Parts: sequence; C-alpha cells; structure tokens
Amino acid sequence: MANISDELVLVLDFGSQYSRLIARRIRQQHVYCEIVPHDISAEDLKKMAPKGLVFSGGPSSVTEELSPKCDPAIFDLDIPILGICYGMQLISLILGGEVQSVETREYGPATIRIDANDPLFEDVNRQTRVWMSHGDQVTRVPDGFKALATTDTCPFAAVVHQERSIYGIQFHPEVTHTPEGGHILRNFLRNVCGCHGTWRLEDFADQKIAEIRETVGDKRVICGLSGGVDSAVAAALLYRAIGEQLACVFVDNGLLRLGEAEGVVSTFTKHFKTDLHVCKAQDQFLGALEGVTDPELKRKIIGGVFIDCFAAETAKIENADFLAQGTLYPDVIESGGDPNNPTADQIKLHHNVGGLPDDLEFQLVEPLRYLFKDEARQLGLQLGLPEEIVWRHPFPGPGLAVRCLGPITEARLDVLRAADAIVIEEIVAAELYRETSQTFAVLLPVQSVGVMGDARTYHDQNVIAVRSVNTEDFMTADWSRLPYDVLARISSRIINEVAGVNRVVYDISSKPPATIEWE
Repeated sequence: MANISDELVLVLDFGSQYSRLIARRIRQQHVYCEIVPHDISAEDLKKMAPKGLVFSGGPSSVTEELSPKCDPAIFDLDIPILGICYGMQLISLILGGEVQSVETREYGPATIRIDANDPLFEDVNRQTRVWMSHGDQVTRVPDGFKALATTDTCPFAAVVHQERSIYGIQFHPEVTHTPEGGHILRNFLRNVCGCHGTWRLEDFADQKIAEIRETVGDKRVICGLSGGVDSAVAAALLYRAIGEQLACVFVDNGLLRLGEAEGVVSTFTKHFKTDLHVCKAQDQFLGALEGVTDPELKRKIIGGVFIDCFAAETAKIENADFLAQGTLYPDVIESGGDPNNPTADQIKLHHNVGGLPDDLEFQLVEPLRYLFKDEARQLGLQLGLPEEIVWRHPFPGPGLAVRCLGPITEARLDVLRAADAIVIEEIVAAELYRETSQTFAVLLPVQSVGVMGDARTYHDQNVIAVRSVNTEDFMTADWSRLPYDVLARISSRIINEVAGVNRVVYDISSKPPATIEWE
C-alpha cells in the first residue's frame, strides 16, 4: 500500500500472528500504518520517512542462528522504536544485552508494576494487567537502558534507552487481553513519535477505489457473494469503483444456514443493481466432500469446487478477467499467506486463500485484504450498506462444513442447520445479537448416552456445542457470558425440537489458545 498520510508508522514483521493487529491498533489512533518485512534495509526505511517503528513479536528465539534479524543500521536513523516481545529481545541482543531461555515461561495474563515515570506509561495505572507470551527473556539490558516495569518473574518487563527513544516491552499491548494496551500504544504514537492522528478510513476507501479503477480498466469483475459482511462490503466498494462492470455470483454450495440462500438472493437483488448469477452446486460440493473428515482437506476441496463454479460462470460473462473476494487480513494471517510475513506460523487455511489453485484463470482482486472486521463494517456503513448486512455475524467461507465436525452428509447438515437457527433466534430474542460478535452451533462427531421417553438413547443421538464470543478484531476473543436462562432456553429447544440431539454443551474457550471456529 502506498503512503497516503504525512504521519506514517511502520511495523517490522518478525513473524508474529499479531503483526497486522499491531497495525490495526495504530490505525485506531488515526495514524497510518504499514507492515514491512523485518529485513528491510535502513536505507529503504529512511526513504519512507516514518515517524516511528514497531518491532513485532515472533515465534522464533532470538538466540537461534537462523532467527529473523533486522538491519543494525536502523538504530542509527534516530527514529523512535518500540520493540514488542521478540522485538524487545532482538533490540537488546543487537545493542549488547543478553537474552536467555527461562524456566518459568510466561503465557497468558500477568501484572506488571511500573516503577518509573516515562511518556510511554503516562496516565497508565502503576499496576496493570497485560498479556505475556514468551519463553525467552532479557536477562541483562544493553548499556544506556533502564527498566521501566517488572513482574514477579520478569525484571525487565519494559525498558527504555535513557538518551534515545528506543523502547522494549515484554508483553503484547495490541491484544484485548491487555486492557490498557491501546493507551500505551497511543502514548508511544503521541508522546514519543509526535503523531497527531490525522488519518481516516475514508482515505483508504478513496485510495482503493482509485486502485481498482486503474487495475481493472474496462474489464469486468466477478465478485463472489456469500451473504456475509466481507463479500457485501467488497461488492459495495467495487460497485462504487466500476459500476456496471461488476458481476456478482452467488454459489449455493449446500453448506449454508437455514433459509440463507433465499435471503442472499433477495438482499442483493434489492441493494445491488448489478448482474447477479446464482449457481446451484449443492450436489457438486457434497459429492466432493463425501467421506472427508480432515478440516484442512475440507477447506481445500471447497476452495477448489468454488473456483470451478466461478470458472463455469465466467464462460457466460464476456470480458471478465478479474475475480474479487472479500478476504480480510485475519484470513491471510491465519493462512500464513502474507508475502510480507513469510515467517508466520500457519494456523489454518481459509478457502479464500489456501484453496486457490496455482493455475487460477482470473486475476485476483481483494480490496479488503488489509482490513480487520471492525474496519470492514465501518467501511460498509460509509458505502451505504444497510445495518442488517453490516452487523451480521461472520460466517466462514467453507460454511457449515467447518462447523459439522467429522463427515459431511445432508442429514448431519440438516441437524446442524436446525440447531443453529434456534441459537440465533434465542440470541436475537434476548437482544444479545449486537452484544455478541459471533454466535453459532457446532455439530460434534460424538454420540451421547441419554434418556428420552424412559428409554436409553445413544447411536442416533448427537452433541451440539454452542459457541459465542466477544471480540473487537477477531484476532483475539473471549467467550460470551450469556445469561443462564438464555442458555437454558437454547438447550431445551434444541433437544426438544431437533431430532437426533440429546445433549447441548457451551464452549468457554478464549482465542488464543483456541480459534473461534472449531475447524
């Protein structure tokens, strides 16, 4: 992305799954931020004229010979630097400190004690909760550095050079599990880097519209509509950019929620005056998924069939050279697919990313690729999309295939659809839909012993898990504290109304370590 602001902060990416989240948090402060590779040269950095640099975390150990490093000349540029976790350890190692593996690995919540006054911690509580994730630790700071904060097991939880604006923090301020993390980042941007916060998301939209027009020219673009937020916002942005050159394709893959296919056609006929193609491919998808239980293979198969359907529709649309998708950056991160992030660990493939074949006949257009979910929603409202679309809970590209654990059959999908519809109905009735970020049912490949009508049940009975999370960015999430009476109604209705279910459980896992979807 080109620099579209006179206030630019760069994140040097050392392979962290949270690198884009750091950038998102910086943008939340209305400071434009880009991600750059960790090995960018000091000369190239200087040309970009950033107001500040952030060294991300990463899965490697700085003590390993092949671990990612940065150009040491960066420290001579006199640009404020904030090192996070691995970034802090790397700064310490390069500048002459010591980093060692420690017996007490910190992963999860911790309390830091701020022991010195500094602009980085202005108006931050002297004792504050943070999120730790590290096995290495700075055991001796370089000359010129001093400690700003400690924990019971970490004597250098935050450090600063006493004459230069170089900071290191062992915790992750970018995640929601660090309540005052946004305040700390704001202090770095305002107090240390001197940023004023002049960038707005509207700038991103204007830039993307110009880029789309330049890229597409007079060709047509096919955009896949799923009924979800991401594809709707992508379509709205494309329509704003190229108008009638956009052709929307909705693939009914047989993996949708109850009544969703009909709703998608109705919604997008009403709100989009574009060429809408509906591809009914239930048999094609279910046939390809027959007997498949591995979640990654499911995603790849769905991605392949999805592309085949698009290819078939392309033959009917003249002058269509581009395929647009509503891919968001969390999809790219979790797929390990960011070219600026070659060291990121892959969590799972997303059908928008990992399922694309090497011989893709379309040029790919992903206008939302560098946005997070909350940014996409905000952009959708700016583009005039109705709130019922913008605030709809996310639905995975592979659909119910990754919520129907184990083999995919039409009968099992019907059970899951019915249970999921009840979950959503009760959440809406309790006025909790907008209060939760994502709520859904999962069908487990588990039979459960039960008693119905004084008789023992087992072989034909299934377990439904209910998952509900609250999150700002979908990179981290916590389970929703739904009222017991709501959970009771959900359980009672599912067991009484959905044939083949005799047990309902509630998922109380956070992300991390769990993911939001079960597969």
